[in-house]
Amino acid sequence: MDALTNFFTLLKYIVLGFIQGFTEPIPISSSGHLIIFRDIFHVEIHGLSFEVLVHLGSLLAIIIIYRKDIIRLAKNSGSFLIKREEKAKQDFLFVFYLVIATLPAGIFGFLLEDKIGDISRPSTVGITLLITCIALWTIRNLRGKKMDGDIRLKDAIIVGLAQTVALIPGISRSGATLVAAMLLGMKQETALRFSFMLYIPVSLGAGILSFSDILHDKNFDWIPGIVAFIVAFIASYFALKWFMGIMARGNLKYFAYYCFAAGILVLLFL
Repeated sequence: MDALTNFFTLLKYIVLGFIQGFTEPIPISSSGHLIIFRDIFHVEIHGLSFEVLVHLGSLLAIIIIYRKDIIRLAKNSGSFLIKREEKAKQDFLFVFYLVIATLPAGIFGFLLEDKIGDISRPSTVGITLLITCIALWTIRNLRGKKMDGDIRLKDAIIVGLAQTVALIPGISRSGATLVAAMLLGMKQETALRFSFMLYIPVSLGAGILSFSDILHDKNFDWIPGIVAFIVAFIASYFALKWFMGIMARGNLKYFAYYCFAAGILVLLFL
């Protein structure tokens, strides 16, 4: 009986890890899909340890994919601060704007943490998926001109506020930031890079703040948790690679179709 219980526990962690990992990089809301899945199959994992681990899996995938950009930005930002090299200023400003864009979600996430939990239910997700559908449909044909060096403080603040809206379950973080960035006139490649670079400090900060809680969580199953971390990492890696190709081809409308169908089904049946 214990072996069977352990098997189903492991399977639960694998499935939830895959759902989180695959849906995190694409604009359909990972948090919303976890809420839907948990409601349909009556699956629950208590505590924050699981969510922190699978988000760290997604974070690792994003860092690996954007590793060359991260190294360049770090190196050039240091060169600008220390040596005042003018050619490194663009990368320094890109990092500075990422920091600015991170602040709203960090502040509001801390202040509204309990209230967000109160609205984490399928009916909320159904409505917010429809909102995501409308937003994605609005930008489906946009082709901006702004490149990395054209981003300004106002752009960073607006994209940061958009990320804050994604604290609402069912509002995709990547979707909200991409929509805001593209409405501001950013090229798809720039919008995508800024959006996922923005995920790094938010996820890393949450992971660092919660790491002590994970270590002292006596009820957390570590082996299934580590497996879920690995599954989330692999799923996020391939999902982001896939999504980058979709962005390059300008096929965001298909995600709008999906969010519309999913939202209607959730409102009708959950």
